[in-house]
Amino acid sequence: MVTIGKFDGVHPCLTAATQAGKVFIHNPHARGQRPAAHRLSHSTQDSDISLLNINQAVTCLTAGKLGPNTTGDTLLVGSQTNLLAYDVHDNADVFYREVSDGANTIVLGKLGDIRSPLAIIGGNCALQGFDYAGADHFWTVTGDNVRSLVLFDFTGDGKNELLVGSEDFDIRVFKEDELVSEMTENETVTSLCHMHGSRFGYALANGTVGVYDRNARYWRIKSKNHAMSIHAFDLNADGVVELITGWSNGKIDARSDRTGEVIFKDNLSSSVAGVVEGDYRLDGQTQLICTSIEGEVRGYLPAGKDLKGNLMDSSAEQDLIRELSHRRQNLLLELRNYEENAKNLSGCARVPIVPPKDIPVDLHIKAFVGGKTSTQFHVFEITRQLPRFSMYDVNFDSSADPPTGSVTFSISERPQRITLRTDDIDLAGDLVQSLASFLALEDLSAEADFPVYFEELRTTLTEVDEFHSVHQKLTAAMADHSNYIRNMLVQAEDARLMCDMMTTKKRYRELYDLNRDLVNEYKIRSNNHNALLACLKSVNLAIQRAGRLRVGKPKNQVISACRDAIKSNNVNSLFRIMRAGTASS
Repeated sequence: MVTIGKFDGVHPCLTAATQAGKVFIHNPHARGQRPAAHRLSHSTQDSDISLLNINQAVTCLTAGKLGPNTTGDTLLVGSQTNLLAYDVHDNADVFYREVSDGANTIVLGKLGDIRSPLAIIGGNCALQGFDYAGADHFWTVTGDNVRSLVLFDFTGDGKNELLVGSEDFDIRVFKEDELVSEMTENETVTSLCHMHGSRFGYALANGTVGVYDRNARYWRIKSKNHAMSIHAFDLNADGVVELITGWSNGKIDARSDRTGEVIFKDNLSSSVAGVVEGDYRLDGQTQLICTSIEGEVRGYLPAGKDLKGNLMDSSAEQDLIRELSHRRQNLLLELRNYEENAKNLSGCARVPIVPPKDIPVDLHIKAFVGGKTSTQFHVFEITRQLPRFSMYDVNFDSSADPPTGSVTFSISERPQRITLRTDDIDLAGDLVQSLASFLALEDLSAEADFPVYFEELRTTLTEVDEFHSVHQKLTAAMADHSNYIRNMLVQAEDARLMCDMMTTKKRYRELYDLNRDLVNEYKIRSNNHNALLACLKSVNLAIQRAGRLRVGKPKNQVISACRDAIKSNNVNSLFRIMRAGTASS
């Protein structure tokens, strides 16, 4: 929700979203200039600040080069229903698009072989990319609501891939619409940032931050606070960027990209809102700029030559010494517990373990063991990994009804034709992807049928049509009421100016009733919109699940064909594609 843009092509402007549905633009370099009256208005409190009225809650924003002929950077602002591309310099809309899947996060840049830069938004299980004219050049689905995006050359082929962090704990790598890699974490992936080369930083909703190099995790640490923003910046001037993290308690720290060691830390008075960089003083030096939710802004210059590599001051070193001393005392106490505890051990604990997904799970077990009256305990620690499909067993009960769902595909190994029977389409997709990875299959087409799931999807598609119809009717009704209110207000004011108090009271009573109706209609419209979003998420998930039953090009073809079928409202074609992988009968 914080970015820096050179909207006139020269001067960097700190830009951020407010809680009141506005975006403020701080431009201390062009004082005395007043923008034209369109969306942008000048703040009366501070001549350096302009406000952009969005009139709905802002969910994400960024700035950068989008169009080939624009003077400077384009500002992109996302909400749960729309994406605005705005030319701040000329105070004019570039484009304004409705986005049915919402915009939770946004990134701007080149992707793969697509020639023009794209504004890529991540929303309700979907990814969508727009060019400078608002044309839709990229669309695909992913496993869950998207929370973070970053563009960089992950594979080293000289072209950018798109990394996507989502609420299903996965980091996915897309080469345009092809999924080329996948990493699984243990919480929602809330932030991603490119470090250097193929290395990138990430943050999770549980307070974890860390660094990956392609698919290999270098390090990670966990905090009791939440990481609000991460950024790559060479703060100690050693030629290698550090991972800068802004935390929910106001702390800012810089960690080595190689080890995770803290090399610098500071504190703001409230939660960090965003971390960006730019030459904000126009003196040729790029600063690290940290902002808080209360409006505090601090800029940090890279270290001088005398401090290169060592930014921790003496007080920080004293804190580290105290922390190590405290840890030493705890270890000595634990050692004494081992020595003093009696050996009257008894009892057994059974703990059910239910992994949230079919992924390898690391179990870190710490058992405290002692007698019934003990005040001190032995501590036993062990780490074990559960394999990916450890929660399943072979069922030899022939009397049980067989699953009605199945996926069938052919491979060059023996047996050549395989059918997997299950009513769980997610499990079927996981098994197909796992088998394809084990056999190193680049392309795999399949035929699938999941009657129960497909019937549920057909019902959902009918509901989507109904919600769309209700949405259009409610929007038209609200527009009529709004016009009626404007006319009624003019009549009421005319009557008041003419001292006709009877008519004035009558008109304002009617206005009161109209306003109440309008508020009620808005509540209905809001509930309808939320229900529509839930249905659209189910549809996007269905497309992604149908894609996961295939591998490589057949997978991409199924996803693309499914989208085309939904665009043309051809439900029968959609189900043919999901079953056979093609729209032909």
